[in-house]
Amino acid sequence: MTTAAPSVHARELSDAPDWWRQAVVYQVYPRSFADSNGDGLGDIPGITARVPYLAELGVDAIWLSPFYPSALADGGYDVADYRDVDPRLGTLADMDELIAQLHAHGIRVVVDIVPNHTSNDHAWFQEALAAGRGSAARDRYIFREGTGPDGSEPPTDWQSVFGGSAWERVADGQWYFHNFDVSQPDLNWANPEVRADFVKTLRFWSDRGVDGFRIDVAHMLTKDLSEPLPSAAELAAMPQDGNHPLLDRDDVHEVYAEWRAVFNSYDPPRTAVAEAWVHPARVPLYASIESLGQSFNFDLLEADFDARQFRRIVTDNLSLAAQSGSSTTWVLSNHDVVRHATRYGLPDAERDADGRPTRKHGNEWLLSGGTEPALDAERGARRARAAALFVLGLPGSAYLYQGEELGLHEVADIPDAARQDPTFFRSPGADIGRDGCRVPLPWTASDAAFGFGAGGAHLPQPEWFADYAVDGQDGDPASTLSLYRRALDLRHELQTAEDLEWVDLGRDDVVAFTRPAGWTVVTNFGTEPVALPAGEVLLSSAPVESGALPGEASAWLRTA
Repeated sequence: MTTAAPSVHARELSDAPDWWRQAVVYQVYPRSFADSNGDGLGDIPGITARVPYLAELGVDAIWLSPFYPSALADGGYDVADYRDVDPRLGTLADMDELIAQLHAHGIRVVVDIVPNHTSNDHAWFQEALAAGRGSAARDRYIFREGTGPDGSEPPTDWQSVFGGSAWERVADGQWYFHNFDVSQPDLNWANPEVRADFVKTLRFWSDRGVDGFRIDVAHMLTKDLSEPLPSAAELAAMPQDGNHPLLDRDDVHEVYAEWRAVFNSYDPPRTAVAEAWVHPARVPLYASIESLGQSFNFDLLEADFDARQFRRIVTDNLSLAAQSGSSTTWVLSNHDVVRHATRYGLPDAERDADGRPTRKHGNEWLLSGGTEPALDAERGARRARAAALFVLGLPGSAYLYQGEELGLHEVADIPDAARQDPTFFRSPGADIGRDGCRVPLPWTASDAAFGFGAGGAHLPQPEWFADYAVDGQDGDPASTLSLYRRALDLRHELQTAEDLEWVDLGRDDVVAFTRPAGWTVVTNFGTEPVALPAGEVLLSSAPVESGALPGEASAWLRTA
């Protein structure tokens, strides 16, 4: 293994144990980032070749979505081997080289761990199929007898997250449980062998230099499937208070306490962040130092571009972080949702009495192929730039999704024949799925597949991607890429203590706050200009004229 000299943009790798508390973490979806061998699929060497780009962007860490051997029934979240690399994406040696290159450029590495389920191609599941009823191999998963006179009906009427029954029958007549796709059988976390094997996996990657772990559906591992099993209606009516049969059970933290001991055995300790869609009052359980240590805050993924919503979300989540002793996380986009530049260009989401969206924001637009309702792409882009500066000015960790630094919109008009997301196939078609935010990145405006790779792209790229390519934005001070680079550079200079103080500028549609070191962030969620406080404008998402910030824009100022 050889490690090239770091670029001029490289930072020293911090050995501080709390490096993660205010880190900027960039999510890489490997199959759509960069393709080194022309097979149409992004790979590990492709990421390695783009490490200088990540260093110039200024991120502190990358979060690497699953790169393990997989049939890709669910974008790599159907894992066949947790301690290897998919041969289409590279080798373990390639992974070692990527980690070395990232570390040489001062960038840490967080990898996805998918502990709720395996792929049905996993050696354990194939062994379970062959071993039959009552075997130790089947006890690693959740098998049950069917109902009806001949057992031909599923054990319950539960539905999977991706649509259709949550149970699948095997050749000998038993049924296995899958919360997600039929290719993703749920593991039995009451089985000591399952627990021991994941500890082995955590040590395997930690020993190879991985700095932290993102825990997929962290709230779903442990289950109580004692008979009699409730109906779907009964299940839905049960409170998620720590005793629900399937979700957010208190006993999941026994698993994470064991993991925490593993993490703390390294110097610096390995980090973890929970993907836990739970009631806000229960978030601190996952973010505590006895458990995973940090938990995603998804509230901004469901928010309109609205001053009251943003301020409430910040207030609530800083309070939750204080309860756990952790730092919060800010996320505008990821691999599971419509990109925020598009969400902000569509009508506001329909909401229930509690203010929660009644359906996925943007799904109707996707179902129409991007024609209805009308998308105001310019407004969406303007708001996305403003939201980025707002989020990057906050205390806590900021998670960026690949392509947001280019201002990418969602790709809506993917032909049905080219779609890959199991949600689309199991709905069927009622939920268009997540392919539109997973289209491979545009690196160059004029090359094949926009520079993603010489052999095309595994999801079709639209012609308008040329306008967002890296080579067109590089060096343009007005581009979204330049805005992100400058923001991350300033953030490293300004970000110190995790404090925030609200500033009242006399308008309900303007949110402003100060940070230590005399750093003030102002976001105008309205459409009329607002006079900025006295100070030096360090950065703005739109031009500031005569001391006034235009509508739907943010500015950073040095005010002391």
